[in-house]
Amino acid sequence: MLTVLHNEIRYGFSTRLLLVCVVAMCVSGVFMTDDIRAEKPSAITKATFGGGCFWCTEAVYAEIRGVKSVTSGYTGGRIPKPNYKQVCSGLTGHAEAVEIEYDPAVVPYEKLLEIFFATHDPTTLNRQGADVGTQYRSAIFYHDDKQKEIAEKVIAKLNESKVFSSPIVTTLEKAKVFYPAENYHQDYFANNGYQPYCQAVVAPKVAKVRKVFKELLKAE
Repeated sequence: MLTVLHNEIRYGFSTRLLLVCVVAMCVSGVFMTDDIRAEKPSAITKATFGGGCFWCTEAVYAEIRGVKSVTSGYTGGRIPKPNYKQVCSGLTGHAEAVEIEYDPAVVPYEKLLEIFFATHDPTTLNRQGADVGTQYRSAIFYHDDKQKEIAEKVIAKLNESKVFSSPIVTTLEKAKVFYPAENYHQDYFANNGYQPYCQAVVAPKVAKVRKVFKELLKAE
C-alpha cells in the first residue's frame, strides 16, 4: 500500500490514499504508543498548528468533536501584533496558524496530530501548494514537553514507515504569543464557502476529514 501511496502523492497535500493509510496506521498502533496513551485528560487545553493557509486549518478542526474553539492567527515570529499584510511579506517570521482549545478527554492531542498530518503536506519546506513563504511553513507549536514528546514520536513513526515520499520537514517550535488574525479571517470557510479558493482548496480537505475521521466529527 505504501508503494501505491508513494506513486499517488501529488503537488500540494496528499491524496485520499494517504488519509486511508494514516487511519490504518492509527488502528495498527503507529500513532497510539503506550506513552501516548498515557496522556491524562485535563481541563481545556491548547494546541497550535501551522499547516499553510489558516483558512484551511481552521475549517478542518472546526469539524472535530471536543474542539471548543479554533482561532486563526499569527505566531512564531519577531514583531508584536503583526497584521496580515506584514505576515504575508514573509519578513516577520510569523506563520499563519490556528490556536485550538480542546478537551483532551474527548479528543486527545495525538488525534489532533493525525488530522494535522493527513490534511496538509508536511514534506514541502515553507510551501503548501501555491502558497509559498515561511509564513506557510508546516509547524507544531508545542505548549509543554508532553506535546513536544508526542509530536516527535509521531513524526519519527511517519518517517520510519515512509508514509510520505520525502522526509517530514515540519518544525517543532515552542509556543510563543499567539496573535489572533483580523476578524474577517475568523470562520472564513463557514462565511465564504462560495469563494473560489475555498471551493478549490479548503472544501476538499473538509470533505476528506468528514469521510475519514467521521467518528471524530461533531454531531450535526
